[in-house]
Amino acid sequence: MRSENLDSPFTPQQPSADAAKVHGAIKFNDWITCPTPNPAAPLRLFCLPFAGGGASIFRAWGRALSPAIEVCPIQLPGRENRFREPAHTDVLPLAEILANQIQLYADKPFALFGHSMGALLAFELTKILQRQNAPLPLMLFLSAHRAAHLPPRRTPMHALPDEEFIEKLRRFGGFPDEILEHQELLDFLLPTLRADLTLCDSYRYVPDASLNCPLQLYAGRQDTEVSPEEIEAWNEHTTQAANLHVFPGGHFFLRSDADALMQAIAKASAQIGPL
Repeated sequence: MRSENLDSPFTPQQPSADAAKVHGAIKFNDWITCPTPNPAAPLRLFCLPFAGGGASIFRAWGRALSPAIEVCPIQLPGRENRFREPAHTDVLPLAEILANQIQLYADKPFALFGHSMGALLAFELTKILQRQNAPLPLMLFLSAHRAAHLPPRRTPMHALPDEEFIEKLRRFGGFPDEILEHQELLDFLLPTLRADLTLCDSYRYVPDASLNCPLQLYAGRQDTEVSPEEIEAWNEHTTQAANLHVFPGGHFFLRSDADALMQAIAKASAQIGPL
């Protein structure tokens, strides 16, 4: 689990105090994007997507959230503008790269949001930051993923034959039929989807010190993949407060309940301090 993904040419970058700045403004890179730059915002929110998702799913958040928050979606290899790069299949090497990337942009207070696979990555990269005595997120938003120590409910699906794999994706509810029924598009997307699900299916929790940052936990009441109780169990991984918010939708409530989610994030962020 600790070895670098053999399919990936990427290695962690060493943080530099000036590497992310140009003429006093942040210069974002392939990993850390910012569709709506807001340098005056006192809080930076890094966002990690679900399996198969890219940074574009967070594109509208910069305008939907408080002007006190600068939204910085993280773009993982294997999707959108990075589609030519192989996607990672192992949580820990990827989390190490992300922890190094986050440190390049830790010149102001920050928070982390991750949905489903993104929640797992956000948790593991925060553990790395804590072990390195690096700045921690002021708030960790973990959405639509069971607590790391709990066993998975479903059987692994990354190696299923295409027809069965696609049917499983359909049950998740996050992939429109026009994509799942478009063979040429599926041929393009399936390698990254399989890599992401390999990453999720192969994850094994290693006990570590509890995180010294508060958690906001988000669940979908109709989510058939993970229950609110399984998400609430993240409270075992922090020394601070952990608050659960349940939305009406299913696994992809970040779409179906987008407005309510924006309100919840803005309210929780405002409680961090005078933003």
